[in-house]
Amino acid sequence: MGKKHSKLKSEVVETLAKETYFTEKEIKQWYKGFLKDCPDGQLTEQDFLRIYKQFFPQGNPASFASLVFRVFDENKDGTIEFEEFIRALSVTSRGNLDEKLVWAFKLYDVDSDGFITREEMYSIVDAIYQMLGSTTQPEDDEDNPKRRVDKIFEQLDKNQDNKLSMQEFQEGSKQDPKIVQALSLYGS
Repeated sequence: MGKKHSKLKSEVVETLAKETYFTEKEIKQWYKGFLKDCPDGQLTEQDFLRIYKQFFPQGNPASFASLVFRVFDENKDGTIEFEEFIRALSVTSRGNLDEKLVWAFKLYDVDSDGFITREEMYSIVDAIYQMLGSTTQPEDDEDNPKRRVDKIFEQLDKNQDNKLSMQEFQEGSKQDPKIVQALSLYGS
């Protein structure tokens, strides 16, 4: 089965180079690393969690990894193929602010209904706190996920309907860079 995925087709490399911020050479390098970790060409949620555990050994990244996995898995088939992986990596590592905010909105909009509710944001922020474990040193007014979410909603929810539209999310985040930092908490 490993042979099936041993070489990335040149047309796939060309397409990904056009669709992402990576060069053809970088895409080929990422593919080699991807195949080393996923010889069958697919990254499962368990594999994804294992990777997160390596980066956050002092906390519990399970909830956060599961939420991020959902956004990476564009076709919702339960695995991340290389093309999905490289597109998401391109946006999160090299995308412009608008692209990153659209990606972050998808992460926070857990039920994909086009709005972020307090509960959805709380689930993400709480997952980040769990992932960071004892390394989290929040400011006094943001010493727990609920207070952090309340503060973010106070700033972003302009029509006070207890949910954030993409527009509210983007505009609020652009007006106050601290919000973007607060949303990511672990730095992006």
